[in-house]
Amino acid sequence: MAQTSSTIPIALTIAGTDPSGGAGIQADLKTFSALGVYAATVITALVAQNTMGVRSIHDVPPPFIAEQLASVFDDLDVKAVKIGMLSQPAVIETVAASLERYRAKTIVLDPVMVAASGDSLLVPEAVDALRTLLIPKALVITPNMPEAAVLLGEDMAENEADMIRQAEALLALGPRAVLLKGGHGHGGESTDILIDETGLSRFTARRVATQNTHGTGCTLSSAIAAGLAHGKPLRTAVSDAKAYISAAIAASDDLSVGHGHGPVHHFHALWA
Repeated sequence: MAQTSSTIPIALTIAGTDPSGGAGIQADLKTFSALGVYAATVITALVAQNTMGVRSIHDVPPPFIAEQLASVFDDLDVKAVKIGMLSQPAVIETVAASLERYRAKTIVLDPVMVAASGDSLLVPEAVDALRTLLIPKALVITPNMPEAAVLLGEDMAENEADMIRQAEALLALGPRAVLLKGGHGHGGESTDILIDETGLSRFTARRVATQNTHGTGCTLSSAIAAGLAHGKPLRTAVSDAKAYISAAIAASDDLSVGHGHGPVHHFHALWA
């Protein structure tokens, strides 16, 4: 990757769009900006969605995705890569080949499958390509509980013991670390499980009573990538990202955006 004279760390997001601004590329841009990282983007799909649901998906042709990736990596010194929505096997194959070509190492993979509204963002036949081509390249993958179940072909975890077992099974697929998110669990706290070859860590936050959860997964994975771009160790990047998304969710009711699952407040620490 080419060196630049800029001192600001650069992170790349590879994902789909959200014209309502709460998820996807738009959420990633906001997160990177809020956390002091210069954002580069590669768009994999144009998604007609808002806080109430997904209307349609227009996939970007794989050759053009490859051109976008080449445009970024040939020019910018990318410190971290966040991968979000990749809806088709051919798109996954293209992204995997480009990351291999440019020897990208610091990869945060958010295996986006379903929007907060419940709409599917990934065709079923793409799951195997995601499992075999991209997961082994990741520094860390960040599935939520339903996504972990789909990747493993199992029922969703019902308790922390199930989460730990599934995180270990996902680690066996080849990533260097797994962050299994507990947002779909129950109780007054939400606990995320981070596991790698060195052991296990828990990251717990108070569960917030709000329907404004649009883009939470995108935001958390981008916040982790931002921390890694700044040179933080993985556990520190995850801890800081958990604090950021928890505060963004807690402040989400300060916004009044849309009629469904509204966005989190990406700039809660910056706006008066």
